[in-house]
Amino acid sequence: MLKRFISYYKPHKKMFFLDMLASLLISLIGMVYPIVTNKMLNEYIPEKMYSTIVIAGIIVLVLYVARMLLRYFVQYYGHIIGVKMQSAMRRDLFDHLQKLPFKFYDNHETGRIMTRITSDIFEIVELAHHGPENLLISAVMIILSFIYLSSIDWILTLIIFACVPILIFVAAKLRKAMRQAFDDRRKSNATINAAVESSITGIRVTKAYTNAKREVERFEVGDRQFVDSSHRAYSAMAKFHASTSFITDIFNVFILIAGGLFLYAGRISFGDYSTFIVSVNLFINPVTTLIGFVEQFQNGISGFKRFTEIMDEEPERDAEGAEELTDVRGDIEFKNLSYSYNEGKEVLHNVNLKLEKGKKLALVGPSGGGKTTICHLLPGFYLPGDGEGEILIDGKNIRGLTLDSVRRNIGIVQQDVFLFVGTIRDNIIYGRPDATEEEIHEAARRANIHDYIMTLPDGYDTEIGERGVKLSGGQKQRISIARVFLKDPKILILDEATSALDNTTEVLIQQALDELCRGRTTLVVAHRLSTIRGADEIAVILDGEVTERGTHEELMAKGGKYKELYSLQFRDNDTFE
Repeated sequence: MLKRFISYYKPHKKMFFLDMLASLLISLIGMVYPIVTNKMLNEYIPEKMYSTIVIAGIIVLVLYVARMLLRYFVQYYGHIIGVKMQSAMRRDLFDHLQKLPFKFYDNHETGRIMTRITSDIFEIVELAHHGPENLLISAVMIILSFIYLSSIDWILTLIIFACVPILIFVAAKLRKAMRQAFDDRRKSNATINAAVESSITGIRVTKAYTNAKREVERFEVGDRQFVDSSHRAYSAMAKFHASTSFITDIFNVFILIAGGLFLYAGRISFGDYSTFIVSVNLFINPVTTLIGFVEQFQNGISGFKRFTEIMDEEPERDAEGAEELTDVRGDIEFKNLSYSYNEGKEVLHNVNLKLEKGKKLALVGPSGGGKTTICHLLPGFYLPGDGEGEILIDGKNIRGLTLDSVRRNIGIVQQDVFLFVGTIRDNIIYGRPDATEEEIHEAARRANIHDYIMTLPDGYDTEIGERGVKLSGGQKQRISIARVFLKDPKILILDEATSALDNTTEVLIQQALDELCRGRTTLVVAHRLSTIRGADEIAVILDGEVTERGTHEELMAKGGKYKELYSLQFRDNDTFE
């Protein structure tokens, strides 16, 4: 873990070296004052060396000005290094998140992921910036102060430094409890973020069901967990600070008593005694800094641990020797396909389906039967394991193809349309970022949304709000269809694309979809069976298996499950429940 942490310093080696050099110089300048004080009390003042007193004072002042500039350098450029490291970590984490498979997002809430990419990384960078500086300055100050004080009186110095083992023992004893407590606090903070993200995303549902009180109660559960974990964390931290601060206070007591006795016995001079009084802070301050560093280290290392947990998640990988899918015709075959999301019950079992170029295959059946799973498997969102069958595109197993090339040739229109924050143009051009303005307009025309866009004051530059909140369901759906038109894939997946729309809107959407399907191999999942009567083949999926196949007329003639579903749908005014 340490090696991975240090790797983020590498691009900033030169600036980091200068930062450490400046920190070292700050430490060395800090030793000047007690040395000059000792000289003043033992030599310059008793011998009435007035000009030397003034010169020594001026030298100290100049060094303090230099230390001010060095501290500015350390604070400014040290933080700049930290910001750049933070940016690199956040970029690496975000890039890695883009490569993780769907299974990761099935098991991790958005709010928790957001915590790792924001507050966790901030804690890491605080350690990365301040940690090395504090360690260097503290170590140098402790060593130099020990050498200097020993040169005055080594026995008195050893008496003071005898407290160090006690301090180390207490810090080590309390550090473990503090680390665990802060880990728990960080986890509870992630729980709150997850609750807030979920509640804000679903605010319209909350208001529709007048469940604001319930959402507040759910939030308060996480908030109480955070408060409780904070109590434990700060209790551990308070014990740590109180105990270690008490030990550092003992330093002052020892120097007061032992130094006074040594002065009384004539072992040291008054100037040496005064120097010890002044210099002991050279030792106490870095020790206090190291104590603070322990707390910072706990926060930073727990944050880095959570950072590496995600970075160590296995990303999607192409198979060794995977080929690009090019010159796509659009022939699709599901061959002896079985699949389980988790160990246990199969979602699909021995599915065999074949779809020729430019044809339309419709999947129907009750919810939970496995239709959407088939749609997720085709673009490789999930991959069947060894012995679970094959998915072939133009006769090539998708496991031997690069996932990017497979997905570039597949367009997807779903019931739950996702639009990004931004403008209408931003969301349409997502289908092909290098598209021209005319191509964007043409895609919108074919999706039956261009005329509406032109009625808006800002046209294609209209901001649509989070997830397209300023648009109706039908408008969002047509923008998503325009996005697919622009992508122009050879294979199309329609996953219940019209099931959430009213009848009038559905007619407009269906016209756009019919246009979209023309000349493309299309896989359709539909609850409204009226929309797929013209499909080249219909497959009924029950409990993960294909139970019936054929055209609409053939399946109606069979009198099986399809006819039952169709009859039920049209019995109630063309509505399928």
